Amino acid sequence: MKSAYELAMERLSKSDPSGSRPLTQEERKRLAEVDRLYQGRLAEREIFLKQHLEQALTAQNAEEVDKIRKQISSEKARLEEEREAEKDRIRSGKA
Repeated sequence: MKSAYELAMERLSKSDPSGSRPLTQEERKRLAEVDRLYQGRLAEREIFLKQHLEQALTAQNAEEVDKIRKQISSEKARLEEEREAEKDRIRSGKA
């Protein structure tokens, strides 16, 4: 007997047969390049925002500190979302 997981995976592969195709070497290179690009963008934004955070901490501006921390969090989430969307386009062969 098959487990519920195995049955679900079978149904999933039937509904999206292209989702399990192997990636080409070119697609792997492009995925790696997307990772490098977005890691750089994230590091750049973190450095910029952490400088502002330190200035706000030095000035003891609690309101600004909270605002910058929220901005850091939202920037990380946005860049992660963009990166995954780009990688999905490459995996699907649309990019």
